[in-house]
Amino acid sequence: MTTPRIGLSTYRTPGQMTIYDGELAVLPSQYIESITRAGGLAVMIPPQPLTRDQATSVLSGLDGLIITGGADINPSRYGQERGAHTAEPENLRDSLEDTLLSSARAMGMPILGICRGAQMLNVHLGGTLHQHLPDVVGHDRYRVGDGVFHPEPMTITKGSLLHTILGETEVAGHVSHHQAIDQVAPGLEVTARGFDGTIQAVEMVDYPFGLAVQWHPEENLDDVRIFQGLISHITR
Repeated sequence: MTTPRIGLSTYRTPGQMTIYDGELAVLPSQYIESITRAGGLAVMIPPQPLTRDQATSVLSGLDGLIITGGADINPSRYGQERGAHTAEPENLRDSLEDTLLSSARAMGMPILGICRGAQMLNVHLGGTLHQHLPDVVGHDRYRVGDGVFHPEPMTITKGSLLHTILGETEVAGHVSHHQAIDQVAPGLEVTARGFDGTIQAVEMVDYPFGLAVQWHPEENLDDVRIFQGLISHITR
């Protein structure tokens, strides 16, 4: 079999690169490295207007889809007004990822969500988010700031897909988030929680491979088991 090709959603953000100073389409290289170490080939999908047919055409050349981390989702997508701590929406990316998920689901394509990706999957399926988690749990341990991703304990449901991939029910996940899943969408089940009960992983019910984690596994390149789980599902 050829090397599995994994599509990853990306950012459009202001930045500088060589002689360019403006908006860039980018993705932290840790995602690419994680896919590479797991035995896959990473294919970046930049935010752009995309019809359902176009999304299906793009995904037809891939074997799996990862919805990556990033900025806050527009709360209008889950029926709320934007709160004081919620970032300015990136509607183009929101729309792209929603369309990709629609096509991927219709194709039965393996899906992995990471941080924002877990939130997007939940919103896509009809769930809601906590716009500012510290207001709910009374602390900000999941986001220490300054771009730092630090490990926090996660408890995983025994017998879940995530448990099968990791082989254990307690892990330390690298986190940096101020939002999280609130109301769980129909068709999803919670399979991991943080020390305070915050939802840290969900899985798609009756779907071949649909997993999303609130933490950032790509930030620990010494442990790419979640990415290997995706690749192994494709190649088995």
